[in-house]
Amino acid sequence: MLRTPVDGTRLRILTLLREQDAAADGLPGETVAARLGLPRPAVLAHLRLLTALGLLRTGRSAGGVRYRRDEVRIAEVTQLFEKGW
Repeated sequence: MLRTPVDGTRLRILTLLREQDAAADGLPGETVAARLGLPRPAVLAHLRLLTALGLLRTGRSAGGVRYRRDEVRIAEVTQLFEKGW
């Protein structure tokens, strides 16, 4: 799971998905990697972790798996950390 609640790359991914208004259909992992200027395998590992934690949702399109934020789950996790979990 998470060794620390904050990781720079994971936060950048979550921010990118929010800024790109990707909630409608999401972004492919390759696009996320390209926009962040990071290696695709590393970004995909982070995307899988964020998905396993429930912070991202996945969907399929002709281009493959697309990732988008799960705003409800993110709000729940934020509340836990604000309460000193």
